[in-house]
Amino acid sequence: MAQATARHILVSSEQACQDLKSDIQSGTISFEDAAKQHSSCPSGQAGGDLGNFGPGMMVPEFDKVCFNGEVGVVHGPVQTQFGFHLLEVTDRTD
Repeated sequence: MAQATARHILVSSEQACQDLKSDIQSGTISFEDAAKQHSSCPSGQAGGDLGNFGPGMMVPEFDKVCFNGEVGVVHGPVQTQFGFHLLEVTDRTD
């Protein structure tokens, strides 16, 4: 069964998500530090780490990115019922 390891940052607006993505991609801030400083999810204190999970364990919008998106790339904004996310798949096995 497929497994993924990922981290994310949850914010309330698409613009905030875009701004953080730009800062991460430019090297202004690391993904981990951005999660600690800006994520409204409790996982933010762990640098956004969601651990290891299989298909169907996260909301469908996450699954789509985590099991189809490129590993090691910051994806987003991804909108869910919780807000807007940046996602980075750090590892995946099929």
